[in-house]
Amino acid sequence: MIQNHHLSNAAAQVKAPMRRIGRFTITDKLGSGSNGNVMLGHDPVIDRPVAIKILNNPGGTADKKQREQQFINEARAAGRLSHPNIVTIYDASTEGGTTFIAMEFLQGKDLRELMSNGKRFDAMEAASIAYKVANALAFAHNQGVIHRDIKPANIFLVENNQPKVVDFGIARVPNRTLDENGQPQTLFKNNIMGTPNYMSPEQASSQPVTALTDVYSLGATLYEMLTNQKPFSASDFDKLLYNIARKTPKSPDLVNPEVPEKLAHIVMKAMQKKPHRRYKSAAEMALALNKFLAKEKRERRKSGTANVISKTTSEISEKSALFWLGWASFIIASILVVLAFQK
Repeated sequence: MIQNHHLSNAAAQVKAPMRRIGRFTITDKLGSGSNGNVMLGHDPVIDRPVAIKILNNPGGTADKKQREQQFINEARAAGRLSHPNIVTIYDASTEGGTTFIAMEFLQGKDLRELMSNGKRFDAMEAASIAYKVANALAFAHNQGVIHRDIKPANIFLVENNQPKVVDFGIARVPNRTLDENGQPQTLFKNNIMGTPNYMSPEQASSQPVTALTDVYSLGATLYEMLTNQKPFSASDFDKLLYNIARKTPKSPDLVNPEVPEKLAHIVMKAMQKKPHRRYKSAAEMALALNKFLAKEKRERRKSGTANVISKTTSEISEKSALFWLGWASFIIASILVVLAFQK
């Protein structure tokens, strides 16, 4: 399946196929969502395919300028980030009343779609993906960009399980437009930003957000990859927010016994309620994941070597037994022959 963003099917359709937008030629429609449509386009200058996200702006909406600003913020946030595990932004503009972002065309699926289709990640796979995402977030944080909405749908896997962090639509960047309370403007109700199941306790409580929010959300995403369960769930939205802010989820290794205790510890530390109890940064979380991966690889190599030695020893023992059994048979046969001649 070829796509760039996993978007809701309950979206407004493009009224008519657009042949050109900016310098790009539109060739197909990839998907659509409540906030916009994603088209497949071609960049004639570089001669490459691009994904073009077009803002769906109903005519006459009072918040049109805010929506456009919010949309361009995504390009501003991600466009300054050049990292192998972050989607690349090529262009962003408003032309003829149409606001769009042209970005790297990705082939693959996001984590949400993969898991909903039955994909199960083993500990090493999940830790490896999380490690690369943590590195990408560390890079973004060093540039002053906080994603604020890390979740499975915003982690896109291309070939060889390489993750790409996408959708910086509610990211916080320097010099971004602020509301009357000094907080970044958002289209989310009551200033609650992020997807509820993966948002941090501080987001759920409408508290100030730091880079450690992304650490928490990555921990929540890794939790689901390891257990096939969200850390918190509730039918009532307010109850869900309360659980996120107040409750402690069951450790991943208690939900899935195949999860190594050390990896479960990493997840639970990333998901601490108080930001200062989490890893101090995404870089520190990446380091912890890298140490886990290195240790697991060493232990697996040792285990593999031990298995080879055990197998070799077993084969040697078996050959020795056959050797001595052969000699015993020869000696017995020789004695019987001698006794037969003596008669």
